This record gives sequence, C-alpha cells and structure tokens, in this order.
Amino acid sequence: MPGAKPSPQIESRADLIEAMARGAKPKDTWRVGTEHEKFVFYRKDNSPVPYEGSNGIRALLEGVMDRTGSSPIHDGDALIGLEQPNGGGSISLEPGGQFELSGAPLRTLHETCVETNQHLKLMRAIAEPLGIGFLGLGAIPTWSVADIPKMPKSRYAIMGPYMEKVGTLGTSMMFRSCTVQANLDFSDEADMVKKLRVSLALQPVATALFANSPFIDGKPSPYLSFRSQIWLDTDPDRTGMIPFAFEDGMGFERYADYALDVPMYFVVREGRYINCAGESFRAFLGGQLPQLPGEKPTIKDWEDHLSTLFPEVRLKQYLEMRGADAGPWQELCALPALWTGLLYDSAALDAAWEMVKDWTAEERDALRRAVPRSAIHTPFRNETVADIGARMLELARGGLARRANLNWEGEDETIFLAPIAETLRTGKTAAEDLVDLYKGEWQGDISRVFERAAF
Repeated sequence: MPGAKPSPQIESRADLIEAMARGAKPKDTWRVGTEHEKFVFYRKDNSPVPYEGSNGIRALLEGVMDRTGSSPIHDGDALIGLEQPNGGGSISLEPGGQFELSGAPLRTLHETCVETNQHLKLMRAIAEPLGIGFLGLGAIPTWSVADIPKMPKSRYAIMGPYMEKVGTLGTSMMFRSCTVQANLDFSDEADMVKKLRVSLALQPVATALFANSPFIDGKPSPYLSFRSQIWLDTDPDRTGMIPFAFEDGMGFERYADYALDVPMYFVVREGRYINCAGESFRAFLGGQLPQLPGEKPTIKDWEDHLSTLFPEVRLKQYLEMRGADAGPWQELCALPALWTGLLYDSAALDAAWEMVKDWTAEERDALRRAVPRSAIHTPFRNETVADIGARMLELARGGLARRANLNWEGEDETIFLAPIAETLRTGKTAAEDLVDLYKGEWQGDISRVFERAAF
C-alpha cells in the first residue's frame, strides 16, 4: 500500500512470539469475529461464475463497492476484495470465486447476526439482477476443480501447484469447499492454551454438528462432511489436530516453533508475490532464502506465514475455530454462539476442559478422522458424538445465559443455539436431511440442492 509504514525486521525469537502474544486482551474487550464463505453460481444453469464479464465476480464486487463505499483491495490490476467502511470487516475471494465475509470483531452475537443478515440481504439485492445466486454448503455438489474459473489472486497461483505435490485434495479445498468460522480472543498465554486445548479436542464434534457437505461430483459421497474429509488429505505439514498443544510447556513459543517448521508458500515484496513454496522460514531468518539471498524477514512476513497454517484451530492474535461446514442463512450464527458460550465463560470453559482433559492424542486423532463420514453418529468411548455434542450445547447455553446480552425483545444469545438443538433433537445432521431429499422427493435430481441450499 503506498505510503504504508514499512514492517520492522525480525530481530529475535521474542519478535516471533510477540506477533501472537500481543493479541492478549482484558476480558471486557473480548470480541467475536465471524467469517463465512458461500459459493457463487448462475441461477439459470447452476454453473460457476467467472471473474470477468458484465455479470461476473468482479461486477459483483463493484456492485458492493458502489452501494457501500467500501475501499477496493487489488492484486495488481485485479479487484480481489473490499474493505468495508468504519472497521466493518472485509469481503474477499477464495480461489474458486467463493465470496467470504470476514466480519468485524463485535461485542455480542446479536450484533454478529445483524451483520450477517445485512450482508446477505445486500448480496442478494446486488446478485439477483445479475442472475447470480449463493449456495450455503460445505462442498460444491456438482462442479469438478477443472470446471471452476480461477480467481486472479497471486497467492493461489503459488498454493495450487504446491498442494498438488503434498496431497490429493488440496485443490478441492481451495476451489470446492466453504466454511463458517468463529474468531475469539484470549486474555494471556495461559488462557490461550486452555482455550486452544478445549477447542482442538472438541473441534471434531463441531464438525459433526455442522456436517453439511454430503455430495460431490453430482452424487452422494461416503461422507456427511466431505469438506472435512478434504482437509485430511490436503497438506500434513500445515493441517490437523496439532497434538503438541496438549504437551507440557505449550505456549506462544511452542506454536512459533511449529510454524517455523511448516514450509513457506510466498513472500510479498512491493505488492508482488514471490514463490517460495517449500522453502524454510528458519533459513529465511538466517538470510538464506534462495529467492531473496541475504535478505531477512520482517514481522509482516511472519504474519503472512502464520496465515498459511491450517490446523483445526489456528493461533494468530486470536483463535480461529476452523472445523465447520458452511450452512444455511439461519445457521450461520450458531457456530460463533457455540464457541462463544464455551470459551468466553470461565465456568463453561472449566467444565469443557474437565470433559476432554483425559482424551489421548490417539483418541482425538481417531475422532477427527471418523467424523467426516459418520458425523454425530460416530462412536467415542462408550457413547456417541451426539452425546458429547449435547453436553457441549448445555455448557454453551449456560455460558451465553451468564453473559446476559439481550436483544431488543429481551432475548439472550442462547437463541442462536437453536439449530444445534434441533440437530440433536432429531438425531440428523443437515447433510442427512439433504441425502434423504435426494433419495426421496428429488428422485436423484442433484440440481434441486441449488434451490434448497441457496441463500
């Protein structure tokens, strides 16, 4: 960005740690950030929307910019995102044109839901004259990777070829998946560690509760969350349940060591992405990066590198809950509600830790690998994931009730947990409802999912 202050060079390990530790905040300033992605398709034939054209992705972005006064984000000459005014979050593009709202950090879930509703109403108003619709699913049900137009973002041109070397489903993650994510604060290192451990252990349960991607390549897959299965074969160096988080001595420094061992993707210089895929950030610290010989990294380089790690819970200056499929409009606020209730109330957090603290690394990993296929029906010890989910729900409900944030009708934040309660009441995930419709009322017509799951 012209005129931007240069990022300082990394001088010591303390700088690596500080890049995360400075996120610590007093409890009264904790906020909730919610991100959600959605597929963009032409309503006339359910086909993917290209970047260019009078009714393409760029036109959609320009429509939002004209209506909101948002500031453009460019990659070279390409418009690739928008910064919304007054700190109102941002809109960005995923590799296959998925639209992502990165919401503002907000005090209450009521504010989060207002933000989500306003965004989706705006997007629908702009998209409808263009013949465009939005789909709320964890994986696109019909398109192949080859079918999907690529967005003009330099980082994705680097990531795609590298992912094809380290896993078989990395490009499906990039082009064929969508998620909803909650970003939450911590007060200090000890609080971060406790929240990280609880949310890592329970992330597969959230995956199960929000399973909403049963189709791929035009038919049912063996998985209720194919999006979650994708992450099991994307890149083992930068994904997974990071078992070291449960070891003695876990803290910011230990996470920094993990990040240093994850191969790089790129370095940005003067707005240009330099391909460093597979290189070592440790070598970069020593001035030995082949692409920039003799040059040492800045804090911004380190922050960029941290953003290319994809564990089930990611640590930056906050914690990112990354386990859930994207879902329908009315369910987008349920995911942040679940994690806010669990992690922002000390009694709920303590009880959640008691629930998971004796789970072994092997059990956590086995759970993570099983839930994409069987979701809430996955057995665990002497019960099922649905049983664990029910306890999570009650803890979250208690945590939200104690926050006592009321809307204008006098309702507290527990109202946003209703979709999870319904899943547990019926014993069926959203994915199973879709499969039943496909086999029954739809008579195998997969195109009907574009009506059912559209925003």
